[in-house]
Formats: sequence, structure tokens, C-alpha cells
Amino acid sequence: MTNTPMTKKLSIVVAISSNNAIGKGNELLWHLSADLKHFKNITTGHTIIMGRKTYESIGKPLPNRRSIVITHNKDYKIEGAEVVHSLDDALNLLDENEEGYIIGGAQIYKQALPFCDKIYLTTVHHHFDADAFFPEIDKNMWKETEKAENKADEKNEFDYTFSTLERM
Repeated sequence: MTNTPMTKKLSIVVAISSNNAIGKGNELLWHLSADLKHFKNITTGHTIIMGRKTYESIGKPLPNRRSIVITHNKDYKIEGAEVVHSLDDALNLLDENEEGYIIGGAQIYKQALPFCDKIYLTTVHHHFDADAFFPEIDKNMWKETEKAENKADEKNEFDYTFSTLERM
């Protein structure tokens, strides 16, 4: 990864389980209505950056967002999204003072984490069997600046917490 200009902001938006699981078989492990709304509120009107598998699990460019998809496949094309071949390429598409939001998957999170300023984290308080995990968050490098704990209800099957982490 080349040096990313400091004027570009990079944030991660992720929902993880208590055991850092984020998916299995290229599918989400849970459906929390509140988390989908939270994600939409954070990312609408902004640029989202994702890997090909994450894009394919969503199935289409999300409305009111600029979508950048990272893939090694040089022939991959998506109508309504920009296709690049590395995280560097994706970051180079951001305007100087634009904030990019990394939305998955596991490999992209792992590559981007060292360069992110903020993590919008949803923790689902349940252990799941999974094949995709978010990297361990080093608590010495991040401070929690916001936290909202939520109980399960008719639209949200599990207890969950919204947190915002900022790099120290």
C-alpha cells in the first residue's frame, strides 16, 4: 500500500458478532432492521468501497451512494459502480477531502484497517458459526467515542450495540 494522502479520510462500517464473525457463505449471519438503517444513515450520500464478494452479496449498487468495487478480475464490469483492482486504486478515486467508507469483506477490512481513522461498529451480542471474520481490534489504538446499547425486539432478533471508535 502506498502512502495515502492525509487529507483523505477512511472509515470502516461493520457489524460483527461477539466472536468477530461477519459472514458465512458470502451471506450475512443476521438481519437487524436497526443496523440496516444505521448503515444507511452513515453511508448515504458518500462513497462506499467494497470487495467483489461483498458487492455480489448485495447484488446491486446501493442507491444514493458512489460504489467502488475492488476485484482482481481485470474484465469485471458493473453498471452503476466503479471497478478497481486494489485498495490503493480505490483510494485514488476519492476526492482530496472526501471520506470513503469501507463496507467489506474480510480481506478488504484487513487491508484497510491500518489506514482508517474511524470505525462505525455494530456488535451483535451472539456467537455465530462463520467463515469470515473481522480482524481483532487493538484496544490500545482505538477509543470509543460513542456507544448505544440496544435490546432485541420484534425487528431485531439479538441484543446489539452501536459504537464509534476513533484512532488514538
